[in-house]
Amino acid sequence: MTINPSGWRPERALAANDESRDGTFTGNRGLMLEEPLIFEIGDTESCGVDFDAVPAVASRLGGLERSASIGLPGLSEPETVRHYTRLSRQNYAIDLGLFPLGSCTMKHNPRLNERMARLPGFADVHPLQPAETVQGAYELIHVLGEWLIKLTGMKSVAMSPKAGAHGELCGLLAIRSALEARGDARKVVLVPESAHGTNPATAAFCGYSVETIPATKAGRVDRAALEARLGPDVAAVMITNPNTCGLFEREMVEICAAVHAAGALVYCDGANFNAIVGRVRPGDLGIDAMHINLHKTFSTPHGGGGPGAGPVVLSEALTPFAPLPYIEKKGDAFILVEEETADANHSQSFGRMAAFNGQMGMFTRAMSYMMSHGADGLRQVAEDAVLNANYVLRELDDVLDAPFGESGPCMHEALFSDEGLAEGLSTMDIAKALIDEGFHPMTMYFPLVVHGAMLIEPTETESKASLDQFIGALRSVAERARAGDLSLKSAPFYAPRRRLDETGAARKPVLTWQGGKSVD
Repeated sequence: MTINPSGWRPERALAANDESRDGTFTGNRGLMLEEPLIFEIGDTESCGVDFDAVPAVASRLGGLERSASIGLPGLSEPETVRHYTRLSRQNYAIDLGLFPLGSCTMKHNPRLNERMARLPGFADVHPLQPAETVQGAYELIHVLGEWLIKLTGMKSVAMSPKAGAHGELCGLLAIRSALEARGDARKVVLVPESAHGTNPATAAFCGYSVETIPATKAGRVDRAALEARLGPDVAAVMITNPNTCGLFEREMVEICAAVHAAGALVYCDGANFNAIVGRVRPGDLGIDAMHINLHKTFSTPHGGGGPGAGPVVLSEALTPFAPLPYIEKKGDAFILVEEETADANHSQSFGRMAAFNGQMGMFTRAMSYMMSHGADGLRQVAEDAVLNANYVLRELDDVLDAPFGESGPCMHEALFSDEGLAEGLSTMDIAKALIDEGFHPMTMYFPLVVHGAMLIEPTETESKASLDQFIGALRSVAERARAGDLSLKSAPFYAPRRRLDETGAARKPVLTWQGGKSVD
C-alpha cells in the first residue's frame, strides 16, 4: 500500500479483499482533506512574501549570529490559511457534538457570555491600570465573589487561583498557615480513594504525607476507616463532594465534625459543585475550604492550558490566612488590597498566589452565566445535570455494568465498569469505537476504585434527543463488546488516524518534526 507524504493513509472498515481499500489518490475522503505537516507543504527555499535584499550592516551580536538556516517552511497566505483551517476541522469540540467526559466536564458556553467578555471595558483592561480607571472591572470581581460566598455559605473568597488544582494549593496553604499559626504543624493529609486525582498531588506538593482512605462498597467514603485514622498528626482531609463515583457524600456533616474534633480541617474539592449549586451550601456541611471550577459550574471555557480560574471559598477560621491581593469596597469605590494595606482580617495572609487578581475574561463569563440564570435558574441547572446523568445511567445499565447503580441516584455523572465485556475486549476498545460513531470518548479508567471505569457526564445542556443519540451509539458498541466482536480491537476505522500506540506516545513522545524520517 502506498502512503502519502505525511506517512499514512486513511483506512476504512472494509473487507480484506475489497479492492477499494486503497482509497483515493490524494488520501482525502469526500471533503475531509488529508493534511500533511506544514513542513511538508512548504519548503525552506520558498517564501510567501517578496522581501528586499538585506542591506549589509555591521553586526552588533558579538559573534552570536545564526550560522545556519532556521529551516522554516515558506508558504503563501492562502496556503497558510487553508492549512490551519483544515487542521481546525479535525478538532472535536463541544460546539460539534456531545462531549461525555466525566470529571473533566466539557460544558456548553453560551454565546452571551462571550459577548459580555469581549466588551472593551473588560477585554482591554490591563492589570497595571490605575484603580480609578478599572472600577467597573473591580466591581464585577467583587460582586462575583459575593455571589460565590452566598452560594457556598462560606465567609470569604480568594479569586486569584488560576485553575482547580491551583485552588487546591491555595486551600491547603491556608490550612497549613492556620495550623502553624496555632503552633500545631501537622504532617499528614488524608485523601479518600473516591476523591479527584489531583488531590494527593497537591497535598504532596505542599509537603504533606498522603494517606488513602478506602471507599465503601456503595462508593462513598468509609467513615469508620476515616475516623479511625484521625489523630494529632493529621492536618486535613481532602474530600470530593459529589465524589468521582458520581455520588453525594451523605455523611459529610458527621465527617466534618469528626475531623474538627481531631483538630484538623476539611478541604472539599468543589469540581463537581455543578451538581449541587443552588441546592446545597458546602459551608453548612462544615467545610473549611473549597475551590470552584468556574468552567464546569458557571460555564466558562474549559482549561486546556488556560486561561483558567479556580476561586477558593474559605470558612471564618481560614479567612485571616487568605492570599493577597483581594478587592474590597470602600464607600463607593473598589480598591485592590495588597500586603501593606491589608486589615486585621487578612493580617496573617500566607502570601500571593498569582501576579495579579485573576482572569478577567473568566470572571466576566461566569458573572454573565449567573445573572442570566438567576438563583432559580442555577438550581435548575443542577437538577437538569443530575436528571441527564441518571437518564444515561438507567438507559444503559442493562448492557453496561453500573457498580454503584444501586447506591441511590447518581449526581452529575454516570459510572460504568468493564464487567461483562467479552474476553479480550476492554474499555479502551469501546472508547475507540465511539469515535467511529462520532463521539469523543468518555473519561476512561478513572476513578480507580472501579475496574475499567467509564465515567460519563452529559451536563445539563444536552437535550433528550442528543442524549438518545449518544445512548444509542454506546448501546450498539456495548452490545458488540458483550457479543465478542473482536473487530472493535481495530477501531477507529473512520477517524483521520487509526488506533495509535498510546503507550509509545506517552513514553516515547516525538514532539519535533523529524524531516520526513520514519520514527518508531
